[in-house]
Amino acid sequence: MSRELWLNLPVREPERAKAFYTQLGFRLNEQYASQDGSFSLIVGDNQVVLMLFPESAFRGFAGIGVEDSWQGTEVLFSLGANSRDEVDEFALKAERAGGTVFNKPGEKGGWMYGCGFADPDGHRWNAFYMDMSKMPQG
Repeated sequence: MSRELWLNLPVREPERAKAFYTQLGFRLNEQYASQDGSFSLIVGDNQVVLMLFPESAFRGFAGIGVEDSWQGTEVLFSLGANSRDEVDEFALKAERAGGTVFNKPGEKGGWMYGCGFADPDGHRWNAFYMDMSKMPQG
């Protein structure tokens, strides 16, 4: 089994995307040196790698065209939060960094608290906190 998970996304404006994700608290991967305008970020404690490629470079790796992520989505990335306050902070940071909150922070099912936001390229994310003591048993 692989030791790492790499998420690869196309972006229209790499520098704008870099500013957005670093304002959310993602860390630039200093070990990655780009030659095509791409860059790498480390997400969370488990060291998931988020690679952001200019659309032209992404097409070369994917071998297929890039869809308009504002018209539909194929994936929703989820970030675990340590508290409700941290979820609220993600929503504020996303808006301040130029993203769009499409699902305001709120409770879901009596045991989850989360929000949904899109980055400047329309890629959708959510942040959620789970109170396991309130999780339905079944």
